[in-house]
Amino acid sequence: MNFSKEDISRLESVMKATLRPVIISHLNPDGDALGSSVGLAGVLRSLGASPSIVFPTEYADNLSFILPEGIPVHIHSEDPEGAEKAIAAADAIFCLDFNGLSRIEKVGPAVAARDCVKVLIDHHLAPETGSFDIVFSETEISSASELLFCILMNTSFAEDYASRLPSESAVALLPGMTTDTNNFANSVFPMTLEMAARLIEAGVDREYVLEHIYHSYREERYRLLGYLLSEKLTITSDGVAYMILSGDERKKFDVREGETEAFVNIPLEMEKVRMSIFIKEMDDRYRVSIRSKKGVSAQKCSRMYFNGGGHENAAGGRLSRPGDFASAEEVASYVERVTKEFFNGNE
Repeated sequence: MNFSKEDISRLESVMKATLRPVIISHLNPDGDALGSSVGLAGVLRSLGASPSIVFPTEYADNLSFILPEGIPVHIHSEDPEGAEKAIAAADAIFCLDFNGLSRIEKVGPAVAARDCVKVLIDHHLAPETGSFDIVFSETEISSASELLFCILMNTSFAEDYASRLPSESAVALLPGMTTDTNNFANSVFPMTLEMAARLIEAGVDREYVLEHIYHSYREERYRLLGYLLSEKLTITSDGVAYMILSGDERKKFDVREGETEAFVNIPLEMEKVRMSIFIKEMDDRYRVSIRSKKGVSAQKCSRMYFNGGGHENAAGGRLSRPGDFASAEEVASYVERVTKEFFNGNE
C-alpha cells in the first residue's frame, strides 16, 4: 500500500512532538478499536509520550487482554469528566476506526472544541476529512489495525520491520485485525495475511490471542445463543435471517457488552441465507448489525433503512423509538417490510 511521503512525514512529526496524545475510537469498541488504539499508543509511548485512550462506551471483557498496564483508558459513559479532562489536555488527538466525529456521539463536541492537531486513521466509507488535519483513509483493507500496521511500516520508526514495533503494539494489532475479519472469514486481502505472518514472525503468539478472543466467554452467552437460534430466528422468503433481542431478554440472560458479537454471522452458514440481521434493544434505541454474502450489499441496506453504513458485506446501524416506529412490537414487521423492498427492486 502506497502512502504519500508528505503524509507519512507529517504524521511522524506529530508523533515525535506530542507529549500528551489522546487516542479515541468508536462507540461499543470492538477488537479492532482496541487493537488499533493500543497499537498506536504503544508506539507513542516508545517515543516518549504519555498517551491516553478514550472510548465513548465500555468494551467487552474478553478484549481486556489487549490493554497493557500504564496506559490510562477513560470510558466516557462511566466517567465523562475524566474523559473530557484528558481530551482538554491533549496536544494531539488520534481518531481510529471511525469516519467522523458524529460517530463518537457525546465525545465528539469535546474533540471538536480542542484546538490541537487531529489525525484520522480509518477504513470506513465517506470520512469527514474537514474535521481533521491529517487523514489516512482506505476502504480496501480489512481493518483499522491493518491500516495502522501499513502506515507504521512506512515510518522511520519501523522501516518496514514488524520486529521494530513495541511488543504491546504488535500484540494488540493482531487481535484487532483478527476480530474485524472474523478470524480470516471475511474482508481478507493479500496484505491481511502478510500482516499476520509478519507479526507472528516478530514473536506474537497467535494461540494466546485466539484463546482470549474466542475461548473465554461465559456460559450465559451460549445459553442465550441457543435460545435465539431456537426461539427467535426468522428466515424470510428472500433469504434474510433476522433475530431480535429485546431489553427484557437481555436482562434475563444477563447480557454483557460484546457477548452477542458474531451472533449475526451464524445464519450465513445456511445456504439459503443471503443476509443476516441481528437487532439488540438498548433502552430507546436498537443496535443493528448486518452481514451479507458476496453480491448482496449490507452497506447499502444499512444506509437505506437502518441509519447506518459500513462495509460492503458487514455494516451496522440503529433504529429508535419513537423515531422509526411507535413500539417494540413493530420491529419485526419493519425488518420484513424493508428487506423485501430491498431485495425486490432496490438491491
